[in-house]
Amino acid sequence: MSGDTDVDPDDIRGDPEQFADLIGYIEDELAFATSHYNDSYLDRRVASRMRRTRSDTYLEYLETLRTDPDEREALLGALSINVTGFFRNPEVWDGIRKILRHYSAVGDDEPIRIWSAACADGREPYSLSLLAHVDPAIDAERVEILGTDISVPALETARTGIYEEPRTVDLGDQLSFLDDYGPSDQYIQQRDRTYRVDETIRRSVSFERHDLINDAPKSGFELVVCRNLFIYIDNAYKRPMLETISRSLMPGGYLVIGKAETIPPTLKSAFEVRDARLRIYQRGDAQQTRQQPTQTRSAGNEGDTDTAGDAALATNTDSAADSKADTTDDADDADDADGDTDSDSEMDTETAVVESTGSSE
Repeated sequence: MSGDTDVDPDDIRGDPEQFADLIGYIEDELAFATSHYNDSYLDRRVASRMRRTRSDTYLEYLETLRTDPDEREALLGALSINVTGFFRNPEVWDGIRKILRHYSAVGDDEPIRIWSAACADGREPYSLSLLAHVDPAIDAERVEILGTDISVPALETARTGIYEEPRTVDLGDQLSFLDDYGPSDQYIQQRDRTYRVDETIRRSVSFERHDLINDAPKSGFELVVCRNLFIYIDNAYKRPMLETISRSLMPGGYLVIGKAETIPPTLKSAFEVRDARLRIYQRGDAQQTRQQPTQTRSAGNEGDTDTAGDAALATNTDSAADSKADTTDDADDADDADGDTDSDSEMDTETAVVESTGSSE
């Protein structure tokens, strides 16, 4: 059952008790862990489905759920976080590229294993594979990418590698990150408003269902990318999710989270900041591994980084003011123009800033 509700009692959809009854039904009967998510997020997604079903109150919508199995499935799909895109926040991908270039430069044939957690319909793991194949400094043959999500329908779309371009989204613009490498049509085939990921790119990626809160950790990853999930999660559940990720990383492995998110202070010992602005962290035992594209700058030696050249990701501990400003900017577009989500599912800036700066106890 979700925590204290913050739904406006004057809202025409119904009072907080009706909302609580609806959330209780979703938790108990549909087996969706509503208690892990912010009530504001749940209310936005529910409200979207209420408009689609022309339900005026929470109580009316609850009756619809009880009698309509198709709507139950539709609601579960709406509640599964599916904000995604190719190369979302291009500047973050510059940081990811540096990490992959470093691991490619390491003189062995070990796989470079990447986990794209909460990957929605697969555009993020395919972006990782595309980057590996077009960048000559990244060894695409060694790159192995796992995409996971809680939503089975989203994973079914991901496995096809076929994406229909909504009216509000320009997939070609999302793919413009690759323009410096030349035409990308050998890897992404476009016909009218349909984009198909080439088999060459798809071979590097596998998909499976995984719940970051309830399922066991993975293991052996050099990089975990988990972006724009934690802003929707109650603080009490952020710590176990991040602990799962930490245990899934190799010593010195990297974590990239959303730009509207931060690592709670209670987990600062598990992750060291590598770029505060881009939200790139490294598992805290980096000294135990030679596969380390960065080293923390010590006081008085601001310019000291490793000598891996372009592959080095210099530690960037921007000021708190800079980080907060950047968080606000990213929160503004956390759900923007995706086309796969209802416009009313967009996260408001205030919620993002509060959630990303709150600590998890």
